[in-house]
Amino acid sequence: MTYTPAIPTGGYAGWLILNRTMAKQEAAFVQTAAYQRNEDYFREKIGSITSAEELVADRRLLAVALGAFGLDDDINSKAFIRKVLAEGTQASDSLANRLSDKSYFKLAEAFGFGDYETPRTAEAGFADGILEKYKNRQFEVAVGAVNESFRFALTAQRDLPEIAAKSSSNNTKWYQIIGSSPLASFMQSALGLPTAISSLDVDRQLEIYKQKAKTLFGTDDLAAIVSGDGMDKLIKSYLVRTQLTEGTSATGQSAALQILQGTSTNLLSLLL
Repeated sequence: MTYTPAIPTGGYAGWLILNRTMAKQEAAFVQTAAYQRNEDYFREKIGSITSAEELVADRRLLAVALGAFGLDDDINSKAFIRKVLAEGTQASDSLANRLSDKSYFKLAEAFGFGDYETPRTAEAGFADGILEKYKNRQFEVAVGAVNESFRFALTAQRDLPEIAAKSSSNNTKWYQIIGSSPLASFMQSALGLPTAISSLDVDRQLEIYKQKAKTLFGTDDLAAIVSGDGMDKLIKSYLVRTQLTEGTSATGQSAALQILQGTSTNLLSLLL
């Protein structure tokens, strides 16, 4: 994609500007030639695709399908994606059900190759639904190229309320966050947790996440945390903490550079 989102500043102030201009910027994004080519090709071809094998054989279609679910990096993992799609989601032991990242489950569920005699690609409006997801995800990618923290915030803004609204247990919802790399990264920063937490046993991670959430928000109930203006507070916490971390890192690098420069000067004076 060639569109570069207009993000004049970082931090929470920049986030507010991005949200105010989001609709106009997305409209400009979908008018780019590259996006239009991908959309037109997908609309033209997807209705004739009847199997996982056919989808992965067409790289252009596969790129849109994967891009709609944030799985762009799997474009060359054809055998893996074919298996995810072909096994579907209805069998408890299917690959999509066994993977901790539920993006694969959503992909398999959306196309329905392994679940129905006639896949969903033949349904009216199927292309519209996938392309809407593709637009949102690819705009996030474009935003991330300018400001990566905003991309994580957009992902969280989309996915966390969806997870919170599920009928599953609160622990299951937290496990889903832990199993998603971008959501886990977002939540770690928002809660002020070190990235090293990811190396711990998953049950211990769950305990720490919930303890920290309860300390900061008065509850570890994910639905309560993201309800009302809770999602905005969570994003604000994430962006403020991220900006502070980046500022500290930059200050440390500057100090180190000054020390190195000073050392070089002292060495030079000794040699002369």
